[in-house]
Amino acid sequence: MDDVVLRGPLIADGTGAAAYRADVGIKDGVISSIGESISATRSIDADGLVLAPGFIDMHSHSDLRILAEPDHLAKVSQGVTTEVLGQDGLSYAPVNDEVLATLRGQLAGWNDDPPGFDWNWRSVGQYLDRLDQGIAVNAAYLVPQGTLRMLAVGWEDRAATDAEMLVMKNKLAKSLVEGAFGMSSGLTYTPGMYADTSELVQLCEVVGNYGGFYSPHHRSYGAGALEAYAEMVDVSKRSGCPLHLAHATMNFPVNKGKAPELLALLDDAIAGGADISLDTYPYLPGATYLSALLPSWATEGGPDSALARLSDVDTRERIREEIEETGSDGCHGVPVDWDSIEINGVRNDRNAHLVGASVYSSALRLGRAPADLYFDVLVDERMGTSCLMHVGHEENVQAIMKHPAHTGGSDGLLVGDRPHPRAWGTFPRYFARYVRELGVLSLEECVEHLTGRAAKRLRLTDRGLVREGYAADLVLFDASNIADTATFDEPRQQAAGIPYVFCNGVTVIDDGTATGSLPGHSLRSRP
Repeated sequence: MDDVVLRGPLIADGTGAAAYRADVGIKDGVISSIGESISATRSIDADGLVLAPGFIDMHSHSDLRILAEPDHLAKVSQGVTTEVLGQDGLSYAPVNDEVLATLRGQLAGWNDDPPGFDWNWRSVGQYLDRLDQGIAVNAAYLVPQGTLRMLAVGWEDRAATDAEMLVMKNKLAKSLVEGAFGMSSGLTYTPGMYADTSELVQLCEVVGNYGGFYSPHHRSYGAGALEAYAEMVDVSKRSGCPLHLAHATMNFPVNKGKAPELLALLDDAIAGGADISLDTYPYLPGATYLSALLPSWATEGGPDSALARLSDVDTRERIREEIEETGSDGCHGVPVDWDSIEINGVRNDRNAHLVGASVYSSALRLGRAPADLYFDVLVDERMGTSCLMHVGHEENVQAIMKHPAHTGGSDGLLVGDRPHPRAWGTFPRYFARYVRELGVLSLEECVEHLTGRAAKRLRLTDRGLVREGYAADLVLFDASNIADTATFDEPRQQAAGIPYVFCNGVTVIDDGTATGSLPGHSLRSRP
C-alpha cells in the first residue's frame, strides 16, 4: 500500500506533452505508481487540480535564509522543491575566515548577517553537509567565481598570476568533487568583474571537465549587453563548458525591444553546437544591493576601502560624475536615473523613512542632491542596503521566456523591509499572467520550462518529471486560480491556488498550510 494517492489530477508531467488524467501513488519518497485503483494510507482528492513536478528555481539567493529559516515558506508556498544557490559569483563557500568576514558585510543586503548565526563551514562540502541537517526544499550549489578570486587574488583589479590561477582551479575542482554543479560569476560585482575573458575560460575548462555548467551574471545588462552576452558565448565555446545565462534579459532604455537580437545570437551559437540555456523572472524591475551601482575602481580593495573613498570629498565627486554622467560599469554602462532606483531594505531604523521610495523622490523631499543622499546612505549602512532597479521591458521579458532554452529563476532576495515580490511570487506569476491571462505559454509548456528543462540542465535523472521511480517532488495547483499575491508594497504574501506541495514525498504545504516539515537536502553532482 502506498503512503499517499493523489486521485484524478490533470498531470502536466514536465516534458511538454499534452496533460492527461491518472492517479499517482507516493511511497517512501518516490512516485511509486501512475494509473488507476491505487491503494494508499492517505487519499487526496485532486480532481480539478493540475499535478506537476515541483518547480526548480534556477537562480536563488537563499544561501543563508534556507538555514536561518529552514521551513522556507517563501519558496515552498509557491511550489518550489529545488533551488540553485551560490549565484552571481558571490556566496559563502569555499572561504577562509578573512574572506567569510568580508562576505558577511558585502552580502548583508542580499542575505542579512543574522546575529548569533553558526558559521560552521568553510568548504563547499561542509556547506552541503550543513544543508543536510534539515531544510524544507532541495538545494544545489554553484561555486562562486568572485569568492574564488577573493581567496586567491584578493580585491586587486589586475590579472591573476599563474600561481593564483592554480589556486583557483584547485579550489574549484575540489568544490566540484564535493558536489557543486558548476560555477557562477557576477561580472558587474567586485572582485569577480576583475577577471578577464582568458581567466574565465581557464576556470570554465575545469568546470566542463567535471561535467558542470557555467552560470554568469555577465558584464552588462545595459549599454554593452549584446557584447557581454557574446563574450559569455565565446567563453563557452573556447572552454567546452555548457552555458546557463543567469536572469537573461535586456534592460534599461538602450535595450528596449532588443530581445530578438539576443535570441538570434543564442540561436546561432546553439545551431553551431553550443550547449546553452537561460533563466528569467517574470517581472520588470531587478534587485541588488545598493552599492552595486558604484564603479569597479571605487570598490577595489574591499568594502572598507570603498567606504574610505566615499568619505573623501574629491573622490566622491569623481564617483558622482561617473555614475550620473558617464555610466559606471557597476550600473551597466548607463548613466543612473535616480528615479528608477528604489531603496527597499535598510539595516538601521533611522533610515527606514527611505524604504519604498526612489532615491530621487527621497532626495527631493529632504532637499538634497540624489547622489549625496546615495553616498551618505551607503556610508551610514556600511554598504548593507538593497534596492530595486525599475529598468525592464515587457516585450523583452515575453520574447525571452518563449525561447526553447528558457527556464525559471526567481533571483529572489528574502531580506529587507520590502524585498522584490519575485521571492514569493515568481512561479505562480508565470501561470497567472503568462499562461492564463496573456497566453504567452501553454500550461504544458510553462510546466516544462519550470521543471523538466531545468532538471535537464542540472543533469538530474530522478527529478523534474512526473514519472514512476522519480523523487516525489510534486505540486498540485488550481490552474484557474493560481496567482502571485505578493506585491511591491506587501511582498511577503503566500501564493493563491497551490493547496499541496510535496518534497521527497513529504507534504510541506498541506491543504494550503505549511506543515513545517524539513524533508529537503543538498543535491550533489556526480562529476
